[in-house]
Amino acid sequence: MHQPKKSFNRRKFLTNAAKIAGVGAAGFIYIKGCKNEPSEVEPGPGSTHVFLTNPYLLALESAKAYIRCITNLKAYSWVEFGETEHLSNKEHAVTNGLVNANTRIHEIELSGLKPGTSYYYRVASKQIIRFEPYRIVYGETIYSKVYQFKTMDEQAAEVSWLILNDIHDVRESYAHLIGLNKNEPYDYVFLNGDMYDDPENEAQVIDLMIQPCAEIFAAQKPMIFVRGNHDIRGQYAREMLSYFSFPKGPYFTYRHGPVFVIVLDTGEDKEDTAAVYAGLIDCESFRKKQALWLETVFQSEAYKTAPFKVVKMHIPTHYTSDGKGELHCRELFTPLFNQYKVDLVISGHTHRHGVYPPNKVHQYPLVIGGGPNPGTRTLIQLKANMNELQLHMLDDKGKQVGEYSIKR
Repeated sequence: MHQPKKSFNRRKFLTNAAKIAGVGAAGFIYIKGCKNEPSEVEPGPGSTHVFLTNPYLLALESAKAYIRCITNLKAYSWVEFGETEHLSNKEHAVTNGLVNANTRIHEIELSGLKPGTSYYYRVASKQIIRFEPYRIVYGETIYSKVYQFKTMDEQAAEVSWLILNDIHDVRESYAHLIGLNKNEPYDYVFLNGDMYDDPENEAQVIDLMIQPCAEIFAAQKPMIFVRGNHDIRGQYAREMLSYFSFPKGPYFTYRHGPVFVIVLDTGEDKEDTAAVYAGLIDCESFRKKQALWLETVFQSEAYKTAPFKVVKMHIPTHYTSDGKGELHCRELFTPLFNQYKVDLVISGHTHRHGVYPPNKVHQYPLVIGGGPNPGTRTLIQLKANMNELQLHMLDDKGKQVGEYSIKR
């Protein structure tokens, strides 16, 4: 669905962030370069080194955590972490024998973690002023506050999570909708596509999704993101992938307690040959590839033995406007979902919320979240134990507008 365009000034965005001194952006602590560092350290060239957001967690797993941070200047970053606030461990990213450095967008993978275990962490970033073959010159080192997260546990008896969809750059919707959950526990937030309205630049990518999520929950509870059709439009759609972690690719599975989750990237809602795409879209073959992959997933022991099987995908298989891409999702995925008896499919895209029980055409319940405007927004809450999965959908006033329960 199309939303009004908004303009973003990247220069102004970075300049404002760089003006922060003493305490960095989003509450980050500003610390001058540490002593006894192995390379030269000198003051920066004028701009203060700051984080542009809180650190944020992505795609948390039972034995791994993916932590990202974004700095305004090129730097080398790492994570200090531990099961206590002493943070006795340190990890940085290495690619093909080279420590990742001299970049502004940083991802650090923590591996070998214990399932269902709480960890404390903080992110550190050391500005790189010069990066020459035999001479590295560092500037300031900055640290985030200490945060805490809990790894997933595939064997957990009870789990819960929240789903948002179709935010379309309405930044305030994150706080409003997450606030409707009140003090109910949740393990993570799933972002079910069209969080952006056609990404055009970095300021939009950071300010209208990453920053509000990092401030509200994502420094301590992960966000798991699948693209919608608007997320793959715009001149920054390809660069946007650098800000998110897709360790298993853009479509993937994971086990969360008793729930086996399948995530599909449904691509565009129009035909690939539509003039507006100028020959730069190939979503039809992308969806076909996912359908072939699904066959192997459905035949796996992990799928067969899970108490509950849930699919999350932006474009629903039914109840759409019947664009060519939408019909292709129906043609490819509904027969598979019927044959392998998925328990629930959760989508967005239409901007009209609904709960549709199984029928002769789709033999699985289909839940569709609402739209971006006040009065159409929804929060989907899911809870599951070994015997039952419950879904509740709230409108943006906190009123329940849909529910579905599946008993094992």
